[in-house]
Amino acid sequence: MTRFVKGRSGNPRGRPRNTPEPRVSAFDVVIDKRLTVTQGGRTRELTVEEALQLKTYEEALAGNRPARREILKMIAKREQWLAAKTPPAPAVTMSTEGDPDNANEALLILGIIGRASDQPDPNDPYDRYLLEPWAVQAALRRSGRRQLSERDTGNIRRCTRDPDTLQWPPGARG
Repeated sequence: MTRFVKGRSGNPRGRPRNTPEPRVSAFDVVIDKRLTVTQGGRTRELTVEEALQLKTYEEALAGNRPARREILKMIAKREQWLAAKTPPAPAVTMSTEGDPDNANEALLILGIIGRASDQPDPNDPYDRYLLEPWAVQAALRRSGRRQLSERDTGNIRRCTRDPDTLQWPPGARG
C-alpha cells in the first residue's frame, strides 16, 4: 500500500494562494476620519474629504484661481456621473398635417400662434392667425427692449389673441 492513491492528487485543495491582506494606507485612515465643524453657529460632523471640499469651495468664492479650477473639475466630474446615471430622454416625434416647411404650420405646432377664427371666411384667400398671449408676454419681458410707441402697442394689441391679459413693461401704454 502506498501513501498516494494513483490518479488522485495528494493536495486536493491546491497550493494556497499568497493573498496578502489589503493594506490600508495612512491616507485612507486620515480621509475617513470625521471632524466637527461649526458653520453659522451650527455644529455638524464632516469627513476630512467633505471638509476639504468645503474649504475649496470657500477659497474659490474668495477668488483663488487654483481652487476655482478644482471646483470646475468637480462639477465636470459630477455632470459626467449624472449623465451616465440618467436614462436618455425618449425620442420625440411629431406628426403634422400640412406643409412642414411652412412657417405658420411650425408656429401652430409650437403653440405660438392660433387661428384667428374657428370659422374662416370662405371668400378670404388668406389664413388669419393671432399670437398667443404667453408668446407676446415672453417677448415683452426680454431685457434691453426699447420703449414701445403707441403704434407698437397698437400693433401688439391687434395681433394678440387676448391682449387684455398682457402685462406691459413700465412706460408702455397698453
